[in-house]
Amino acid sequence: MSKLTDEDRKSLLKLARTAIEAEINAGSKIRRPEKISSGLKEKRGCFVTLHKNGILRGCIGTIEPVRSLAFNVEENALNAAFHDPRFPAVEKDELSDIDIEISVLTVPKKVDFKDGDDLKKKLKPKIHGVILSQGYQSATFLPQVWEQLPDREDFLEHLCQKGGMGGECWKDRETTVKVYEAEYFSES
Repeated sequence: MSKLTDEDRKSLLKLARTAIEAEINAGSKIRRPEKISSGLKEKRGCFVTLHKNGILRGCIGTIEPVRSLAFNVEENALNAAFHDPRFPAVEKDELSDIDIEISVLTVPKKVDFKDGDDLKKKLKPKIHGVILSQGYQSATFLPQVWEQLPDREDFLEHLCQKGGMGGECWKDRETTVKVYEAEYFSES
């Protein structure tokens, strides 16, 4: 996976911001990157996170690298602003208070573990994003979530609960665990 240039990051943040603005303001245009670099064409998973005055206001993403990064950022920005089921749609008067963060992911890798203690040892706080899955239930936390939940057990229990799998699902060898890393950047 290639690292993004400063120009790529600026282009993606502008793309996310103008996609949201164009949805709210009639006549406003999405400013897609003029020069599509190899980094923006590359198939990458990504999340777009919106914060309003430092508080989460929306977060939607794509984990698997199935489409170009530029396409995913535009789509996820719109979904974070208007389709995150935890929040009402962003309104015009909020735009100036919203800060956009983009997380570009590596391809998730499965973690083999013997038991809960073994799993805890294999996780790298602030580096690993974690996906827990059981059957049709699944949940992920980006690496940034370690800032709020630095204790490995707390992190994993909250992630299990987020996915509706019961607080100790991470100890169950039937749970599939994957990790990924993220390059993240924001407007602020």
